Amino acid sequence: MDMTVVIKEKREPGFKITRKKIPNELKSNEVLIKVLATSICGTDVHIYKWDRWSQGRIKPPLTVGHEFCGEVIEVGSEVRKVKVGDVVSAETHIVCGECEFCRRGEYHICKNTQIIGVDTDGCFAEYAKMPADNLIINSKDIDPKYLSIQEPLGNAVHTMLHFDIIGKTVAVVGCGPIGLMGVNVAKAVGASKVIAIEVNDYRINLAKELGADVVINPLKENVIERVLEETNGMGVDVVGEFSGNKTAIEQAFKYVKAGGKMSMLGIVDSNIDIDLSNDIVFKGITIYGVVGRIMFDTWHQVTGLVQSGKLDLEKIVTHTFKLTDIEEGMKVMMSGNSGKVVLIP
Repeated sequence: MDMTVVIKEKREPGFKITRKKIPNELKSNEVLIKVLATSICGTDVHIYKWDRWSQGRIKPPLTVGHEFCGEVIEVGSEVRKVKVGDVVSAETHIVCGECEFCRRGEYHICKNTQIIGVDTDGCFAEYAKMPADNLIINSKDIDPKYLSIQEPLGNAVHTMLHFDIIGKTVAVVGCGPIGLMGVNVAKAVGASKVIAIEVNDYRINLAKELGADVVINPLKENVIERVLEETNGMGVDVVGEFSGNKTAIEQAFKYVKAGGKMSMLGIVDSNIDIDLSNDIVFKGITIYGVVGRIMFDTWHQVTGLVQSGKLDLEKIVTHTFKLTDIEEGMKVMMSGNSGKVVLIP
């Protein structure tokens, strides 16, 4: 039997809707899933645009997509973790389990990581095949479109909760979909003041709706001065960096408090100029690079937050399209005027 899929067909911009055979020939550790909802990631935008990163990483033809929720319809002979009928999402990093990092439990930095929808066929499809070890069992009481965004929500949770932010002042730099989740997470867990920094008017308004106490537009205000004003001249306790913007990052080193913390998720495309002595060493700050999600501690945190009802998932998911309307979904995502964009097969 065939299914509808979205693929990267050639080494050029764009995606193609086509038909492929349902991947129902399972290895003993694999599971076949009927995809109920799948969401568009910034990574998918990179692949769609066929930028420098994707040209060096993607090997067409490839079924794209890696964020999803679906129902298990078949399991391999040795699978015990999940059963037919379970509603699941997936950790998208497939790790080797054998390298130095895996053997000491640091799976998120496995040197042999393969990513679903990047290195292996993904979930912009009616059905997807996944290793059972990567699956997270979801509550069936939650709308699948919200469950489909847990992977990027995990990035936000990892970024915001690596350092203690309860009762702390927090800056969220860049309010794309994951940054917006970061705002919502920080507010949900009890940050005392959440300062969002964003230039897009749509996302500025959404950041306010998701709990930002203050939103600063760098195009209209001096960010460093405003952050210091909002923190009695001290600076913020914790920075969550989601933008990957050179200027925004350089400014963050100026307004993070002495002894403060910085979690950095955004990917930059140019070198950052830092006053290492004054802004890191003498300030005594701590910098943490965020890679994916801690497997599987972050997922336990995500599951707890989703099931707690404390997150505004209905505001984070701003657009829903049919899978076959992928072009429209990509246009909305690339416009910047959206939160998470979900596709329904």
